[in-house]
Amino acid sequence: MAKSDAAVKDPATKGKLKMIILIVVALLLAIGLSVGATWFFMHSAESKPAAAAETAVVGKQAAIFEPLLPAFVANYNQNGRQRYMQVSITMMGRNQADIDALKVHMPVIRNNLVMLFSGQDFATLASPVGQEMLRQKATASVQEVAQKELGKVAIEQLLFTNFVLQ
Repeated sequence: MAKSDAAVKDPATKGKLKMIILIVVALLLAIGLSVGATWFFMHSAESKPAAAAETAVVGKQAAIFEPLLPAFVANYNQNGRQRYMQVSITMMGRNQADIDALKVHMPVIRNNLVMLFSGQDFATLASPVGQEMLRQKATASVQEVAQKELGKVAIEQLLFTNFVLQ
């Protein structure tokens, strides 16, 4: 009887033992795959920035900055009160020849920017969002003149290097 009890218990223990071994092997396999995948992605991520930097250098020229001097001073009314705005602007482009060609048309550009600045509302300009919107409008104004006169957009963006409201 002792042998028959041992024989009955043996298949159950063998099944549980097989299940435990299978779970341990599966866990070890999952850990191994995780470590391998992490190593692969970390190793490939180290080599990609160097390749991306080389591509960026080849594909895009360095930025050229050209300040518009003197600073713009515009006046406007707010509720019957005279307000002033002073804005220093720097143009950013990629080609020095295009920027030099655009300098010939600087009176038109300055006129358009002064008219744009004079038509602004003080409450709008007091917020950073309003200032960014004005910067984008000014950029579009200069790009429009460049497109009309040079046949291409010579300026990527205008940057406000000083912005004073009074």
